[in-house]
Amino acid sequence: MAQEKTELLKEIEGLRKKRRAVILSHYYQRPEIQDIADFVGDSLELSRQAAKTDAEVIVFCGVHFMAESASILSPDKVVLLPEEEAGCPMADMITSIDLERWKEKFPQATVVCYVNTSAEVKAQSDIACTSANAVQVINSIPPDQDILFVPDKNLGQYIASQTGRELKIWDGFCNTHDRLTREDVLAAKSEHPEALLVVHPECRPEVISLADKVASTSGMLRFIRESSAGQFIIGTETGLLHQCSKQCPDKKCFPALKKMVCPNMKATTLEKVRNSLVSLEPKILVEPVVRKLALESLERMLAIV
Repeated sequence: MAQEKTELLKEIEGLRKKRRAVILSHYYQRPEIQDIADFVGDSLELSRQAAKTDAEVIVFCGVHFMAESASILSPDKVVLLPEEEAGCPMADMITSIDLERWKEKFPQATVVCYVNTSAEVKAQSDIACTSANAVQVINSIPPDQDILFVPDKNLGQYIASQTGRELKIWDGFCNTHDRLTREDVLAAKSEHPEALLVVHPECRPEVISLADKVASTSGMLRFIRESSAGQFIIGTETGLLHQCSKQCPDKKCFPALKKMVCPNMKATTLEKVRNSLVSLEPKILVEPVVRKLALESLERMLAIV
């Protein structure tokens, strides 16, 4: 098996050079996928990488909305999603038709969409955000402006608590993060009493209330690196623990819940990356009219530091 993996890695490296490809991986991917990536990051970091890469091919090891965003930002590139069926249940909780009907009830409102949405929903929105810059995005909107936020209710409630803004929030959620309960966290804290609790803002409010730090995945890593503490309980998808061990080998990190695994994020394999580089499929394409409008919401997001 070790020999087969070595040969597979060599094949991927050769194809990467042949295709002038860049491999992007989200933190929630399998460890072996993160290890072959040119860049590992969260949604905001990967969006910025996709926007500025000079590669001809982008192999996006993530889920469908992420590859769509890369295609929107880099229409001249070939964007590949090695596992075509890697979707996002939260993104599927709102459609462009749903949003259009909601907007009709609040025609003067500014629509802020979490980047975990389809291209069609982004096209219906005024500005996108990620968990890393959501607070800054909301603060950039005039205080007298009504705001519709889609689709994550947990992130929306967290943003409201941080900004003091009243948001009208869609009733969506991340299956993986919403799985973590207060009881799970208390059990983890009991098992690791010296550890700080670091959680993602997609978690439930009662989980967030127990946290020592709430941050995006990149923010969680930064906090762990810079903290003087030596132990941490990680309240997000378990894939982040691989980067914790690589970037902070002197610190101990424990999952808040071992079942916090996103099957869609884990669907990408080395074989599928290799196959996508061989065939240049599956390609992710966005209809030009949709792309133009979605690009505006993404560019407004990326302009906010």
